[in-house]
Amino acid sequence: MKPSVTPKRRQGAALKAPRKAAAKPAVEKISQRGAKSQQTRFSSRLRAWGRHHRSMAWDSFQRLVRYPLGNLLTMLAIAIALVLPAALWLTLDSARLLDAELDESATLTVYLELSTDDAQASRIEEAVSAEPSVLETQMISAEQGMAEFQQSLGLDDALAGLESNPLPISIVVRPASIDPAAMEQLATTLEGLSGVDEVRVDLAWVERLRNLAELGRRVALALGALFGLGVLLVVGNTIRLSVESRRREIEVVMLIGATHAFVRRPFLYSGAWYGVGGGLLALALLSMGNHWLSLPVAALAASYGASFSLPQLDVTGSTILLSCSTLLGWLGAWLAVTRHLSSIRPR
Repeated sequence: MKPSVTPKRRQGAALKAPRKAAAKPAVEKISQRGAKSQQTRFSSRLRAWGRHHRSMAWDSFQRLVRYPLGNLLTMLAIAIALVLPAALWLTLDSARLLDAELDESATLTVYLELSTDDAQASRIEEAVSAEPSVLETQMISAEQGMAEFQQSLGLDDALAGLESNPLPISIVVRPASIDPAAMEQLATTLEGLSGVDEVRVDLAWVERLRNLAELGRRVALALGALFGLGVLLVVGNTIRLSVESRRREIEVVMLIGATHAFVRRPFLYSGAWYGVGGGLLALALLSMGNHWLSLPVAALAASYGASFSLPQLDVTGSTILLSCSTLLGWLGAWLAVTRHLSSIRPR
């Protein structure tokens, strides 16, 4: 005989059944929520990347300030390696200015026949000026030539006893092109004019100075490359020691999934700081050297009756020097860290 179910028991069972039935969809809803993956936005990753770069830059700067003496010596070694190429660069700038002045002073001298009078000389000058390769002409009379000759040699009394002036009328020609071949061609053309006795072209000294300037440019490039390699070695050796001192720390962060780019970042900023400091010290050394040598150079130029001042780095030159030093520091750090990260195996 089955036991009878009272109305209270039936009511309790009816209340419990919906609760169990309602609990099952809730579990399924929770499990569905847990299965979904949320993707990080590109803007969020970019902000995190920027924050990490700022943090690493500031942290590397603090590490440099923490040991000022040793890091200052490293920056001073970089500055000394940069000063000589920069000084040669300034010297070549002065040589280029001198070369421009030499281009203006490169002329031909047309000597007329002794029997040529002033009217004939004026017509010859007009014919010379009509040449397309002639830029400017200047006539020098026989009296002016004698006065300049006496003044340059200091033989006023000796030449005063001459019965007649042996110097002819001359025309100084400034050519449009100072190419040796073009000037030789112009001299040949002018010698064919009527009344012209001789055309004198003297470009040997100009060619010598240009060859010296070209030699100086090549020497500056070679020294710049050698001292740039020296900067790479200095920064690379310093960063290598820093990597070795933090080897355990690098192994730990690589064990938890850090990439090589993440590990390299603080060392790259350290190398860039070394480059910036070395560039600033190089600018200071160049300024001190310019101030120290300016007076003797000005006195030497004044003794020859000329005025000359040592060139200085302008804003563009200073920016180029700082950019090169920063890039060399960064590159030296990158080479050192990349080489040593390949040998670190986290255990």
